[in-house]
Amino acid sequence: MRADLHLHTTASDGRLTPQELVEKAVKLKLEVIAITDHDSVGGVPPALEAAKSFPQLIVIPGVEINTDIPKGEVHILGYFIDYRDSGLNRTLEELRNSRYERGKKMVAKLAEIGINVDWTRVQELAGGGSIGRPHIAQTMLEQGYVSSLREAFTKYIGRNGPAYVERKKLTPIEAVKVVLNAGGLPVLAHPADIEPLEPFLLQLKKAGIVGIEIYYNGYNSKTIAQLKRFAKKLDLIACGGSDFHGLGEDIGADIGSVDLPRESVEQLISLSKQKRTVMP
Repeated sequence: MRADLHLHTTASDGRLTPQELVEKAVKLKLEVIAITDHDSVGGVPPALEAAKSFPQLIVIPGVEINTDIPKGEVHILGYFIDYRDSGLNRTLEELRNSRYERGKKMVAKLAEIGINVDWTRVQELAGGGSIGRPHIAQTMLEQGYVSSLREAFTKYIGRNGPAYVERKKLTPIEAVKVVLNAGGLPVLAHPADIEPLEPFLLQLKKAGIVGIEIYYNGYNSKTIAQLKRFAKKLDLIACGGSDFHGLGEDIGADIGSVDLPRESVEQLISLSKQKRTVMP
């Protein structure tokens, strides 16, 4: 199936507006897409509205929630969420506020080492959406401090960089609960670097995840095979997507560039319909 279940818009750190993303998906003849902005559902309503003109395209309302573990980050995707849910929106607003404050602190730390990033430009790039490190990296690139977005992360604003700042995050299990409480289906995003993965997956399975992102930009056949074994063992849906941001190869891949089995998408859609039949 021509599908992409991991896409970002200008509601977080993507380059395309929700409308532009829908139009691009249609041009590429995709059948199903999911809008999964970081800590935001702001891109969902305009994407759904735009998709009304294209009945051949299914748009899944989603979100990607960044969470914290001792050795790094884990991202939880939520599919078929009720994007109007008050509890979900309160939580996401708190996370976005934390992103804003973290961004300001990172810009201040960059200034201490002689890199004077224009905070106004960072906000312009965010366009009123959730501020992310890619917005800072883009500004650094525009101002000539780095030669690529990757360099900005590697040298300065990555987890081990001199300008990195922590922000408020949920735990993975808390994020799973947020998705479930909003009527959604939680899925573990790009999990290949998590170690040890199997016991972690078991914990998340008990908490309520229904799938794991297996088909992902940069994952080779060996990695995919290993993740498929875990999915089969724990009865998880094998999901996937490009992690499209529209920022070139440094962050994510192009929309529709990851092959996703039809069975995976159909399982996810079927589970959503089953869940809705038992919900009030």
